Amino acid sequence: MARIQALDARQKPPESIKASYKLYQKLSLEAISTDPGIIDFSRGLSIEQAQKCKQVSKISYDCVRLACHRFRRTRNEELRPPREITVFEHEDIPGLFLIPSLIPPETQQALLSRLMHQTLADERHKTNVHAHHRIPYHSTHRASSTVAVTCSDPHSSESSMSFNPSFFNVLPESSELFLPLDPSIHKALTISQFLRRKLRWLTLGGQYDWTKKTYPQEDSPPFPEDIADLAHGIFPEMRPEAAIVNVYSPGDTLSIHRDVSEASDKGLISISLGCDGIFIAGFGNEDDNGIHPAHLAVRLRSGDAVYMSGQARFAWHGVPQIIPKTCPVWLSEWPATNRLDTEYQKIETDHYESWRGWMSDKRINLNIRQMKD
Repeated sequence: MARIQALDARQKPPESIKASYKLYQKLSLEAISTDPGIIDFSRGLSIEQAQKCKQVSKISYDCVRLACHRFRRTRNEELRPPREITVFEHEDIPGLFLIPSLIPPETQQALLSRLMHQTLADERHKTNVHAHHRIPYHSTHRASSTVAVTCSDPHSSESSMSFNPSFFNVLPESSELFLPLDPSIHKALTISQFLRRKLRWLTLGGQYDWTKKTYPQEDSPPFPEDIADLAHGIFPEMRPEAAIVNVYSPGDTLSIHRDVSEASDKGLISISLGCDGIFIAGFGNEDDNGIHPAHLAVRLRSGDAVYMSGQARFAWHGVPQIIPKTCPVWLSEWPATNRLDTEYQKIETDHYESWRGWMSDKRINLNIRQMKD
């Protein structure tokens, strides 16, 4: 039996890591930029951090390039810039691998489009909004412009006179409503409310039940093959079977928890897109000598990845703060086309002009795991 099955997904986190979480939740933006306790690879590691957070391996350029092009279904062109990817491991949390700038900009764009256009528009993949509202999936097939244009999804094999299903095909001022299951308790939502604030998560593959903290016994929707190609191509030791896509705005958080509902100890992949976030991780309560275990705080940027394996697979972790106005330029105008899109992907479209800048204050986190051995 996998070790993870002996752990309780409902167990409350230890007080020591809750205290660290609250500390970083209240930290000002100015303090975050200078805090010596936060690992920030763009700022550079301090001498003390470098002594504990060490380079342990490299991911080859060819490995990343092949995985990205299998995902994007494109020819095997060069990635920019061509380089190896450094993998760091912190000695206080063995098995927690930090991988800055793993996903290149053009693949970040493609992955974001895949998640927030096609996957969100697929009714087999549930969201937090399903609990209280009916989702009008039929509206995703409507054009948001009277001009026939190309979809900005780089996966698209559609002609230049078509578009893929997407909730972003609906104008922000549309009268389309997400009707409540119980009108006496909840109000209807507009498309703007749904996309800008109410959408908090989306599940892929295994549809996790957040109330019961379990995966359903019935067959799950197939995990998106192209996303699996990307993840498995870089992390071949795990089999992508389920994922949770977290959607954050500034002010949002992710409470301290452990991902221990799976029946597999295989590693968990976390990929960041958009605005920076503070990620903290750590183990349990103080030991018999009254010594608190170490807690790690990392500033994660768009394209960074975290791989939680071994002992770290069972670590407590959370996101106490999203840092506003930090979305990189190549994503900030999404879903509308920006300069980088045109240069890299030769796409010319204003199909999503009414939603231009939606991503500028968002952080998307893709968390992929294997459900069973």
